[in-house]
Amino acid sequence: MSRVTFGMIVLNGEPFLRYNLRSLYPFAHQIIVVEGAAPAAAAIAGPDGHSTDSTLAELARFKAEEDSDGKVVVVTAEDEGHANGFWPGEKHEQSQAYARRATGDLLWQVDVDEFYRAEDMQRMIRRMGDDPGIKQASFKQITFWGGFDYTCDGWFLRRGAAVYHRLFRWGPGYRYTTHRPPTVVDSEGRDLRLRGWLDGDATARLGIPLYHYSLVFPKQVAEKIAYYGAAKWNRQDRTAEWVENSYSKLLRPFRVHNVYRYPSWLERFRGAHPKQIEQLRSDISDGVVSVRTRDCADVERLLRSRSYAACRLAIKLLDPIDRALRPMSDRVLARLGRGLA
Repeated sequence: MSRVTFGMIVLNGEPFLRYNLRSLYPFAHQIIVVEGAAPAAAAIAGPDGHSTDSTLAELARFKAEEDSDGKVVVVTAEDEGHANGFWPGEKHEQSQAYARRATGDLLWQVDVDEFYRAEDMQRMIRRMGDDPGIKQASFKQITFWGGFDYTCDGWFLRRGAAVYHRLFRWGPGYRYTTHRPPTVVDSEGRDLRLRGWLDGDATARLGIPLYHYSLVFPKQVAEKIAYYGAAKWNRQDRTAEWVENSYSKLLRPFRVHNVYRYPSWLERFRGAHPKQIEQLRSDISDGVVSVRTRDCADVERLLRSRSYAACRLAIKLLDPIDRALRPMSDRVLARLGRGLA
């Protein structure tokens, strides 16, 4: 099989970090973890630019106790000459830091709250190894919301923002150029998407989704919104109002996604989670992991409502009509999506 370098940027990665590392480890040639904050994330970082939770301690513990093959490499801003602990720019430098250290045949970008089923990872690695014409693969995310039993969907996600560019061919002279959108070019400077792209629709047909647990815990949501609110690329305001009215309380049940300018809705998840997420759920239930969870009694009431189901269906049916009436909207959504990916 191809050698895979996994690249991860992490700031305040608990409680997901150890479970994500364990999920990647069997498939990894390297796991390069770039820890710390970009300037826009200063409000959720320590004064030294690092995580305020136990992320650094957990990375050290994992390397000491679970990294028997020496696969995990931890990189901080100080390692790149930034003495104040903060990474410059807006995550481009962080992605480039793990890319420069990559020695695998494939580079797989993954966020700490992104998971895949083990069998799907194996299939993708074999597929890339068997077909050298595939230079890049992207995946459609399943976005979990408020807990592990609920997902959100909406116009924003359905118009391209659900597709994340994640898996890239890698070799001598290849470069990671931008984080938004994630872009890798070959030794001749050619975007891999233009050379052989297994896009989100193609991987969806293969039944390989990205399980994105991005809106599960209140702590996550608060920190994401604080970061997005300070980021120059984010054109949304009133983010605190979204948290209060659409996440903490379901006063606006058709604006549940954090890109709240477009209709979105909740649905019940009826599939199976990746193995390490099931282990995380079990550890939370058993008190091994302590994290504040959202009380989802209101979600249950909402999903039992026939009127909510009817309105949800109507909004889904209106999506293609809105696209036809507003052809510019897809390009606007795509730009927003590149910021959040």
